[in-house]
Amino acid sequence: MPYLVECLASVERQTLDPARLEVIAVDDGSTDGTGEYLEEFAARATMPVTVIRQENSGGPSGPRNVGLAKATGRYVFFLDADDRLGPEALARMVAMADKNNTDVVLGKVEGINRTPPRSMWGRTLERTDVFSSNIKFTLSAQKLFRRAFLEQHDMRFDESLWTGEDALFTMEAYLRADGVSVVADYPCYYLVGREDGKHVTRSGSYTLRFDSARALMNLIADMVPAGPRRDTLMVRPFLVTLLPQFGPKFLKDSDEVRRNKLELAKPLVDAHWNPEIARRLRVHERLRLHLVAVQRPDLLLDVVEFVRAKKQAGAVLEKRGTRVYLAYPHFRSRTAGVPDWIYLAEPREARAVEGYREDAANTFLRRALRKLRRSLPAREVKAVAA
Repeated sequence: MPYLVECLASVERQTLDPARLEVIAVDDGSTDGTGEYLEEFAARATMPVTVIRQENSGGPSGPRNVGLAKATGRYVFFLDADDRLGPEALARMVAMADKNNTDVVLGKVEGINRTPPRSMWGRTLERTDVFSSNIKFTLSAQKLFRRAFLEQHDMRFDESLWTGEDALFTMEAYLRADGVSVVADYPCYYLVGREDGKHVTRSGSYTLRFDSARALMNLIADMVPAGPRRDTLMVRPFLVTLLPQFGPKFLKDSDEVRRNKLELAKPLVDAHWNPEIARRLRVHERLRLHLVAVQRPDLLLDVVEFVRAKKQAGAVLEKRGTRVYLAYPHFRSRTAGVPDWIYLAEPREARAVEGYREDAANTFLRRALRKLRRSLPAREVKAVAA
């Protein structure tokens, strides 16, 4: 309360026929009148409403699992009590799933006093997957899921996680789904920033973030064989979950907390960090995670301070402009010993540097590959060509 009032009003405004919609509201031990308001809503709503009141579970996983167990519809949608739906949201998402027979549908998210993810809303996609789109960067639970699909795979939210439980659930759904759809031409979901700032994702100990990163990395490693596809997905937990622990707040952390963060990160980077993941990141992101991997907090603090101050790293062009190194702190420092390739900008970042010759860089790469092929025995060349 009072966000719940507008949330339920957005449900009542749905253009989907109320006869096709059921609401299951789980009051997870609230003390602010939420339960009473839900009972009033159930008494006057035009669609069937089930209100479940229970002792506080401490997190969203338990209530979501309770609601999912009670659901009877063809699809389920998880709506947070402080957010709201666009009027045509459910009608559009259900129509998209029915048309394309997809198991998961993402509806465009817009923010109210919050900044939502944006990279996946470039265009509407009737059928895609987690490897060929940017949907891996939106792993919140606010999606439309085919209920039979969830039941087939016995999917539930992990109640041992206090944060990031939705990322685990949604990533598994993406990987198991027979197709995912994206509705990008209509704002389906409004992510509302609470004035008191008490969002579950913003509270709790930093150790919970490492639990979340570990769970998501392990899920990806278990479900996707080693190789480029796994590396593509691993970018998400490294970039979104792990890296923020080594951002500006790291400068304010005590020495004890800094040591603990590095200790918590070590098994994760030892198990999953590799150059293929690294090259998919921007230079300063890659550099920070490399320093975490080699456990160099002294160097890391310099880099974090440089990034926090929004300083511009100098560009060093070599090989006739086909290579661009961004000279963040400790570039080519013998005492630091950070490899040059950590500072090497990928084309998407190098394009902003005057004098960079992308076509020449690609030509250089093609020549190098041809030279490599000529050096191989005939049988191996045939295998490469095949």
